[in-house]
Amino acid sequence: MILDVIVEDKKKKLKEHKNRISEEKMKELALSCERKSISFYEALAKPGLSIIGEFKKASPSMGKIEMTMELTDRIDEYNESVDAISCLTEEDHFLGNIEYFKEIRKISPLPMIRKDFIIDPYQIYEAKVIGADCILLIAAILSDDQMKEYYKLAAELGMDVLVETHDEEEMERALKIHPKIIGVNNRNLKDFTISLENTKRLRTMVPEGTVFVSESGVTTKEHIAFLKECKVDALLIGGAFMLSEHPKELAADWKALYDKN
Repeated sequence: MILDVIVEDKKKKLKEHKNRISEEKMKELALSCERKSISFYEALAKPGLSIIGEFKKASPSMGKIEMTMELTDRIDEYNESVDAISCLTEEDHFLGNIEYFKEIRKISPLPMIRKDFIIDPYQIYEAKVIGADCILLIAAILSDDQMKEYYKLAAELGMDVLVETHDEEEMERALKIHPKIIGVNNRNLKDFTISLENTKRLRTMVPEGTVFVSESGVTTKEHIAFLKECKVDALLIGGAFMLSEHPKELAADWKALYDKN
């Protein structure tokens, strides 16, 4: 399964990162970081639809993405239209890296989430160092103890956490740590099929007061209407924005449609 391959490749890349900057040094850098995080939670918790605009160069499902505009131009449009930014830092399968993240951080005032396959505390310290306001924890690749430990560490470093689930079992496990933000990935990370029914089905399990995010597979106005019925608080939009020559207009259209009575 592709998820297993991604995780194994991530373990190899982690060794390379730790050879460049040791675990001790990365922790020291994170703990001495004076930057105050921007609340990712507050950006998504406000009334109306919030949108997380994603930047990625590729994905296993889409392959390499042909850029429709320069990174700086895209982020300028994001700055004027979305509520938060997601940046892929996974190198082998999404062609991301922390340099893209740092470049975006310099030109955006929006809260940013480091989107990666986090399997080690090192990555959480690194996220703090590069300017992340939030990290992604994927229930499918973590044990209950890891989720709890990593969530606590991120909070101690002043970062929010988006906990990602795919099915009822993962949702039950994730809710044990009482996350402030919980997401449902409509894309099955084991076979990459998409179903927005994931969001509808799991919505009923999410406690009131928890910010609920629907991730992946949102490409049409019909999808927006469907997800409005599901009462999502936020959407994470990747492929549709990356393929669009006018993501600012697309975000405005979808927000207007969601807010329409």
